[in-house]
Amino acid sequence: MPDARASESGEDASWWVAIASLLIIFVGWGSPYLIAVALKPMAADLGAARSVPSLASSLAYVGCGIGGIFMGWWADRVGAMWTALFGSVMIGLGAVVASLSGQWPLYIGYGVMIGLLGNAGLFAPLMANTSRLFNRKRGTALALVASGQQVAGAVWPPVFRMALDYVSWQTTLRWYGALVLVALPPLALALRRRPKLPGAADVKSAGAVLRPLGLPPNLLQAMLCAAILLCCVPMALPFTHLAAFCSDLGFAPARGAEMLSLLLGMAFMSRMIWGRLSDRIGGLKTVLIGSSAQALFLMCYAFIDDLAGLYVLSAAFGLGAGGIIPAYALAVRELFPVREAGWRIGTVLLFGLTGMAIGAWLGGAIFDAFASYRPAFVTAVVVNLANLAVVGGLVMIGTMPRFAPPLPRPG
Repeated sequence: MPDARASESGEDASWWVAIASLLIIFVGWGSPYLIAVALKPMAADLGAARSVPSLASSLAYVGCGIGGIFMGWWADRVGAMWTALFGSVMIGLGAVVASLSGQWPLYIGYGVMIGLLGNAGLFAPLMANTSRLFNRKRGTALALVASGQQVAGAVWPPVFRMALDYVSWQTTLRWYGALVLVALPPLALALRRRPKLPGAADVKSAGAVLRPLGLPPNLLQAMLCAAILLCCVPMALPFTHLAAFCSDLGFAPARGAEMLSLLLGMAFMSRMIWGRLSDRIGGLKTVLIGSSAQALFLMCYAFIDDLAGLYVLSAAFGLGAGGIIPAYALAVRELFPVREAGWRIGTVLLFGLTGMAIGAWLGGAIFDAFASYRPAFVTAVVVNLANLAVVGGLVMIGTMPRFAPPLPRPG
């Protein structure tokens, strides 16, 4: 029997890796929030509709998702430290490229360098790496690491907003790129410790599930991918367009940045609660509860237009949606063998980031068509209800009794 004290000591050391992972994602995930805060001036400077900078943000999400599968595979072989180092350099250089004049540098800087080669080396590999380092508090650890996005959302929008009062968005982006190149490589060195993967005997003794939830594994994978896609399309709307939505209602741009910061700050604060809950009830049930809250608060955005109400609603949305993404990663680890964690988590996150990309672009496109964000919020609620149908179905399947086939009679 393994020494329980040794196991706890190893897991205690893993918390330092989790904290370093959180900080890396926090710094590396800042660039999308510049678009969220500077959407209107970026579109004006480029002489384009709001869907143009929205598309750059979408390309960053899609690139991160696509690249995350390969980066997860690479991290399984060489360790997450190397993907984090490579991704850090790409984010820093990508920010500089995106600050150049024209639409194509913006698309290449965000889509290829910051997304496909940059954050792809951070988010999925660090989530998969963390899922392997923890056993007893895996959901809490995943929530902590994924909170790097929420910390970024709480910190970067007001920082960028203040910078935009003095310099252009191009200069702000260049300074951000310089910060990434200085801060992230040293943090990546904290990821030198690599989790030990189980051997064939360990997998057999652990009772690897051949048909999780009684479904073919790839069918279940496809359903999880569909669920997170339908979840993240509506989630992206407040994340990307809240500042512009508030400005259209006549409030100062700083108020929108404050609401976005509040939303993501509350999401960060709630993630530890969601993580503890997911350790108790499992990833799928946590997704169902969080997605239900998200649908409710999205509908409220279509009707509330006073300043105090929007502050309260933004805080509530952050609390409700805060634990959804790490709960998906936990569900994958609960349902599939550990050796498949890297590519399966990476694939699910690809569809989640694709949903964020579609939602970010769709919000801008619907606004361009109707000159209002309210139709976009109604559309987001409809998509969210489709997500609840998929996740609710999986939870129901998981609670149904499954019987082993009868043994053959002797003789």
